[in-house]
Amino acid sequence: MSLSSTSGKQRVLFLCHQNSARSLMGEALLRHLAGEHFEAFSAGTEPDEPHRKAMEALREQGIATEGLASQSLSSFAGQHFDTVIVLCDKAQESCRDWQGRRDEHLYWDIRDPRTIERDNAYAQALQEIRVRLMLWLQLKERDRSGQAAHR
Repeated sequence: MSLSSTSGKQRVLFLCHQNSARSLMGEALLRHLAGEHFEAFSAGTEPDEPHRKAMEALREQGIATEGLASQSLSSFAGQHFDTVIVLCDKAQESCRDWQGRRDEHLYWDIRDPRTIERDNAYAQALQEIRVRLMLWLQLKERDRSGQAAHR
C-alpha cells in the first residue's frame, strides 16, 4: 500500500458513469468519515451535473457538499491512486482503458438511484455506499494496525 500523496494521505478515486450521484456520494462520505487519512476524489466516464437529490441526501446526513463537482475520468489520466472504487457497470467497463495507475481496484455495483421509483432511492444508495465504505475502512485500519505492530 503506497502513500502517494505529499500529505501522507492515501488517494481514493470513486468512479461512476455520470459522476452525478453515487461517486460524488462516495467522495463526500469518505471525506466525512476519514478525511484525516484519505484524499477523496470522484469522476465519471460521461460526467453530468451533480444531481439535486444526491446533494440533498448528503446534507440530510450532515455530510458537507461544498466543492463537489462532476469531473471527467480523463482529467485524472496519468495520476496515481492508492484505491479506485468503481460504483457501476458502465464505469467498470469504460475504465479498463484508463491511463491512470492504481494499487487497489474495487468494484461495488451500486444501483443507480435515478432508475428507482422510490422517494428514498438516493438515501438508500448513500446508505449502501456507507456500509461498504465502513467495512473497507475497518480493513484499512486493521492493515495499518498490523503494519504498526510489525515495526
